[in-house]
Amino acid sequence: MMIYEQTMMQELQLWQRKMMRKPGIMNRLSKSAQDKINSLIPEKVHQAITVAIKQMIRGVLFGARWTTRNKKMLLSLEEGDQLVEEKIRLYRNTAAVEGAVTGAGGLLLGLADFPLLIAIKIKLLFEIAATYGYPVNNYKERVFILHIFQLAFSSAKHRRNVFLSMKDWDEKSKHLPEDIHQFEWRPFQQEYRDYIDLAKMAQLIPVIGAPVGALVNYRLIRKLGYTAKMAYHMRWAEARHLI
Repeated sequence: MMIYEQTMMQELQLWQRKMMRKPGIMNRLSKSAQDKINSLIPEKVHQAITVAIKQMIRGVLFGARWTTRNKKMLLSLEEGDQLVEEKIRLYRNTAAVEGAVTGAGGLLLGLADFPLLIAIKIKLLFEIAATYGYPVNNYKERVFILHIFQLAFSSAKHRRNVFLSMKDWDEKSKHLPEDIHQFEWRPFQQEYRDYIDLAKMAQLIPVIGAPVGALVNYRLIRKLGYTAKMAYHMRWAEARHLI
């Protein structure tokens, strides 16, 4: 392996151990509190939120594939990473501006940030997948993209399960159902909502909404981009039987 690839493998191993780390005490306490709050919310409300997020993400997911070109040129891992980092910076800055604008606009614009940010995140994931040479018009690759989304924005316990389901993806994807409607939307939306709830609530507060919105969106995109980069590094290493 090249020196760059050796360095990447060391970083990948550290990241994999982090994904497998068991929840700490504070994580378990906060998750327990959030679960308690969720248990008090009427089932009809949960169902409504699940349907809303399902339709929103399906719309973005099936729309984004038409605006993302499949990259067929062969790149080295280092060249691919350089392009991916450029895309992460672009989308990170875009999300920060969007968060500042909606945060400064009060409650209505603050609520509008939710679907806008999901659209930015999904589009970034499509761009990253295409840059690494994965066909984004392939249904099973889009399911992998949803797994990356979950991995970045879930509790430690759920993250560990998602990570395990992503290992050896090329083999596991052969057994996936062909219908995206069979995807488990309820835990997807609940984990995502719980992950960003507290940070996003502060965005609705007058005066501080704009800087909070910019900072939160900036960090969320940075985290998502890095998670995606490591996830595709893992597939690169698995294809070469390095892990």
